[in-house]
Amino acid sequence: MERRALNLQLNDYRLVTAEILYHMPDHPGLLQSYIWQDYDLAPRLPVLHKFLDFWSRNLDGKLHSIKVAKTEIITPGRWRNAEALLSLH
Repeated sequence: MERRALNLQLNDYRLVTAEILYHMPDHPGLLQSYIWQDYDLAPRLPVLHKFLDFWSRNLDGKLHSIKVAKTEIITPGRWRNAEALLSLH
């Protein structure tokens, strides 16, 4: 699994998180939250669109809204200045 994740990241896939709000099937006036996370290609997000198409076709909860966030996992290292130096015996 880790090797698959690294291969995807090296091919420009990024970790994408989506918060999906949907109407509960038995109580349409109430909203339920579902968190989805996978590797996807931004900005088109084909993996997320495939999941949402599956949801619309097969699940009873009607979609209300979707918030999407992405991050680039493979990034250059950051340099920080040390604020303290501690010694242990």
